[in-house]
Amino acid sequence: MMQGAAPVGESWITGLAATCGGDATALLPILHEAQERFAYIPRAVMQQIARTLSLPLAQVEAVVEFYHFFSSQPRGRYDIFFSSCVIDRLRGGDESARLLCERLRVTPGGSRADGVVSVRHTSCTGMCDQGPALLVNGHAIAGLDRERSEQMASLIERRIPLREWPRGLFRIAGNIRRSGPLLSGEIPPGAALQRALSLGRKGLLERLERSGLRGRGGAGFPTALKWRACREAPGEHYVVCNADEGEPGTFKDRELLRRHAHAVFEGMTLAAWVIGARRGFLYLRGEYRFLLQHLEQVLAERRGMGLLGERIGGGRDFGFDITIRLGAGAYICGEESALLESLQGNLPRPRNRPPYPVTHGLFGQPTVVNNVESFAAAAHIALNGDRWLTARGTEHSRGSKLLSISGDCARPGIYEFAFGTPLEEILDACGARDLLGVQMGGPSGNWITPAEFQRSLAFEDLSSAGALMVFGRERDLLEIVHGFSRFFAHESCGFCTPCRVGTGLQARLVEKLCLGRGCDRDLERLRSLGELMSATSHCGLGQSAPNPVLTTLAAEPQRYRKRLNSTAFTPDFQPLRELRSCGRRE
Repeated sequence: MMQGAAPVGESWITGLAATCGGDATALLPILHEAQERFAYIPRAVMQQIARTLSLPLAQVEAVVEFYHFFSSQPRGRYDIFFSSCVIDRLRGGDESARLLCERLRVTPGGSRADGVVSVRHTSCTGMCDQGPALLVNGHAIAGLDRERSEQMASLIERRIPLREWPRGLFRIAGNIRRSGPLLSGEIPPGAALQRALSLGRKGLLERLERSGLRGRGGAGFPTALKWRACREAPGEHYVVCNADEGEPGTFKDRELLRRHAHAVFEGMTLAAWVIGARRGFLYLRGEYRFLLQHLEQVLAERRGMGLLGERIGGGRDFGFDITIRLGAGAYICGEESALLESLQGNLPRPRNRPPYPVTHGLFGQPTVVNNVESFAAAAHIALNGDRWLTARGTEHSRGSKLLSISGDCARPGIYEFAFGTPLEEILDACGARDLLGVQMGGPSGNWITPAEFQRSLAFEDLSSAGALMVFGRERDLLEIVHGFSRFFAHESCGFCTPCRVGTGLQARLVEKLCLGRGCDRDLERLRSLGELMSATSHCGLGQSAPNPVLTTLAAEPQRYRKRLNSTAFTPDFQPLRELRSCGRRE
């Protein structure tokens, strides 16, 4: 980085724009390059970018201000982001941040006067199985302890370039604890595609339909139905892989992309062949920047093998290629329509639905959006048949599911379990004992008490996009909920009042209870506010933000009541009126 350096010409912008396709999808990679070059994105550079991509300057400025990893003000040559995930904090993340900041003489949330280092927090680094963790210039360092903090501080004070730091600092453990058909299976590059070509498009869709494959992102929409609907929609077709697993406590895609990238890309190629797409995108979580070089190498290998490009498999009527776009730290981009807006160079605000992406997706054209796990599973089904999936699971939840397990357990990591597996069996496998409860599905999921541990992993029972956060009996439930409520308040995109204002009100109410300043009326305020947010928020973020409060309040009201102050007083509260008041411009 050249912190504070003045922009020199704009040839690098035009060159990068041309390499990236020359349209609005080039905005994110150009902004990443600018942030890397100058340690911030100067307004002069924004003006050059706007001219090059024929975008309004206000749009470029708004995008820069929206994402955590971009900045219009100078940051340090070493730009550090600590994880503020509840799991990392319980593992000593706050103390690690304090020690490193003291050693570097920098205030959290700011930059040192000499411009060498800046320190901030991000919601999650995707390293909850080996935290506390941080990112330095986008590169992950896990297992942070006093020794590693001292080593980092010494390297920074001596101005050692990041490329010369000991490789051991950046070593990320795989932590795959239990493998099933997806994690242990291997697909020779091109094998699934070759089998699909022999089946024909109709045959492949029928195989996927018989398998009962449902999307692994949480909603569980049937994959074959999505692909068929997109195929039948008129227009230019696209394939998008949602690799933006930003839910705190989720990290399964990290290892799927490290170890099974060929299977993921093969699944995307199958989707492209079925729907008639020539262009695809993998939207990679910004915290997984360290995977970018590896993924680009896999794409290059596939192009070299004739599995991507103009004539895939020697076929004259099938050309398809994949571009990787790196996110910049925004949880909302995990929502598929917000992700599409981000790809288009817009603010990542969720769209009204209908219409759905299968008919009006990227650039308003028919688009298949699936997550990493779904595409990999589709490739295995194409190669091995529908029995590969139906041999396991339940009637409504076929196959297996990857879980990211973290928190108070002996063996945190990535596990693959058949649908229908009881939660108590999963907890036994990871060495979880004497528990307060578990948060199923990350902050947007539900609180499960020990009385419910006999329930099963399944779409029809305990559904999860992949996160299982374990909390021991010694933990403070309200502090956990406070962490989740602060996360949602931080990550709200600000588009709609119920979410923008409601998440902040919710976080302040929970904090009030944590401090022992709340009364009975505050509990009713939380319930009313949560119900209003769930019913009126524009997208899933605001709709699910009250889940940690509402599910814990319903399951364990006594833990809230123990913290009440009988002398505290709260005025009458009408959530709709208060939201309108807080959302009104002065």
